[in-house]
Amino acid sequence: MLFRSTLLAISLACTTAAAADVADSRYQALDINPARAKFNYQMLCQGCHIPTGEGGRGVPNMNNQVGYFLHLPAGREYLVRVPGSANSALNDERLTELLNWTLLEFGGSSLAADWQPYSVAEVTAARQQPLFEVIEFRAQLVEQLQQANYPIDP
Repeated sequence: MLFRSTLLAISLACTTAAAADVADSRYQALDINPARAKFNYQMLCQGCHIPTGEGGRGVPNMNNQVGYFLHLPAGREYLVRVPGSANSALNDERLTELLNWTLLEFGGSSLAADWQPYSVAEVTAARQQPLFEVIEFRAQLVEQLQQANYPIDP
């Protein structure tokens, strides 16, 4: 029994370590400092999107949803142009890092295997035109994505 418990513990530790290595390699490939990005999420996004990205109080769920927006040029811009992003105190480099971290953390099944991360130039350009009609703009994007058979929540 002790042997079986020990094997289970070792297996679980190896699986956890392997998952952490995969996450670390994804961050490294995009030059993301995950601790800094998570801190920025906690300070600037978590108040509405909550720690798990599920949203609430009229804030949309990002889990297994946020990656769908990358399938539309206007959807990519949307994630940068929402007031919390566009008006953030973060500079363009840190906002780019935070957006890419958010996609990796919460995109899940909605994030295509060949997704294109945000570049600093893309974020710099898009955030110059913040959205004012966020709810209506998102509803239009969701409708387009649903018509394209993406299973995005309204």
